[in-house]
Amino acid sequence: MTTSDDQGVGVKLARKDFQSDQEVRWCPGCGDYGILAAIQFLMPDLGVKPEEMVFVSGIGCAARLPYYMNTYGIHSIHGRAPAIATGVALARPDLHVWVIGGDGDMLSIGGNHLIHALRRNVNLTIVMFNNQIYGLTKGQYSPTSEMGKVTKSTPFGSLDHPFNPISVALGAEASFVARTHDMDRKHMMEMFRRAHEHRGGAFVEVYQNCNVFNDGAFDTILNKDARANMLIDLKHGEPVRFGTERELGVTMNEYGEAKIVRIEEVGEDRLVVHDEHRRDPSLAFSLSRIADHPNMPTPVGIFRDVERPTYEGELQAQLVHAVERSGPGELAALLRSAPTWEVN
Repeated sequence: MTTSDDQGVGVKLARKDFQSDQEVRWCPGCGDYGILAAIQFLMPDLGVKPEEMVFVSGIGCAARLPYYMNTYGIHSIHGRAPAIATGVALARPDLHVWVIGGDGDMLSIGGNHLIHALRRNVNLTIVMFNNQIYGLTKGQYSPTSEMGKVTKSTPFGSLDHPFNPISVALGAEASFVARTHDMDRKHMMEMFRRAHEHRGGAFVEVYQNCNVFNDGAFDTILNKDARANMLIDLKHGEPVRFGTERELGVTMNEYGEAKIVRIEEVGEDRLVVHDEHRRDPSLAFSLSRIADHPNMPTPVGIFRDVERPTYEGELQAQLVHAVERSGPGELAALLRSAPTWEVN
C-alpha cells in the first residue's frame, strides 16, 4: 500500500517499516511469533504510517509485542491496557490504537477494564492472545483454562469454570467480535484487517499455542487432518456448515440454542444463515456457545460487526456543545475558583 509523506509524495510501505530494531524474544516455537508476523505483514496494506499507530499492552508474554513494532507503543500495567488505551483514543482520536494482551492479563486482573472499554465502544482494536495458561509466570492456570487443569497453582485440578472470551465480549455489547488462530496467517490477517477497519471497540481472540507450559491445547481442532471437521468458518450471508464433505451444519432449537446436525437428516433449509451485522447479539452469542472449549467443533471468523456511536465521538460532540453554549472558558479562572487557598 502506498501512503504519502509530509510533502505529499507517495511512499510504498513494507513489513520492514513496521519492524523495530529490537530482537524478538519469545520461547522458540511460541505462537506469538506467528501473530506478530501476521500483524507486521498486514500493516503496509492498511495505508497507515507507523507514526499514526499506537500499540498498548499490559503484562505477560503477549505484552512484549509493542517492543517489536516500529510504531508508538506503551508497555503498561498488568490488566490496565484497555484503560490506558482509552485515554490515548480520547486524547488523540486521529491515531489508530491497538491493544495487545493475553487471556490472563485481559480476563483476570484486567477483566473489568476490558468489558467497560467494549461496552463504551471506544475505537480500539483489541487482540487477545489466548493460550489458556499463564506463560510469563511459568504455568499457572488462567481464566480460560479448562476445569480440572493441573498446574503449579492448581495441583489437584482447577475448580474454576473458564470464561468463553467470545461470549464475554458479546455480553459486553462489543460492536465487533472475531476469533482466529495462530496456525493460519491468512485468516489472522483478514480478521485483524476487518477489526482495524471497524469504527468502535473491536475484539479479536487468537488461539495461541504455548509450547512450553500448555503445548497442544488446541490440537483437537487445529491439527491439519482435524480442521475440516472441527473448525466452523463463519461467512456472512451463508448457511453455517462445515465438514470434510460439507455434510455438517448448525441449526437453532426451540430454546434458541445452536446445535450441530448432519444436513442430510434435517435438510439444508434448516441451517442457520450467519448475519454478522444483526443488531441483536443473540444469534452471535448462540454461535459462541457451540464450543465452551476447543475440544469440539469451534466457530472461527467474525461473530458480530455492527455500527454504533463511538465513545470518543460522543465525548467530542459534548465538548463542542458545551463550548457553543458557554464559551471556551478560561483555564486560569478555573484553577483559581473556590475553594482555593494561598500558601505563603
